[in-house]
Amino acid sequence: MNRLVEIRSQESLCRERAAFDSERRGFWLAQAEEWKQRGLDEIAYHFRECNHAHTELARG
Repeated sequence: MNRLVEIRSQESLCRERAAFDSERRGFWLAQAEEWKQRGLDEIAYHFRECNHAHTELARG
């Protein structure tokens, strides 16, 4: 889950930049949304892996 922390940090950084860079606000917000989606993808991957491992143990 360290990767998720890094992803969320990047999203936050992009949102901060959007707040201070009015000329490129749209760009930074779009970047933040991309990082947000990466975070959601990372969470989904983690749960798929956990569910797979749980299924394997149940079959045991």
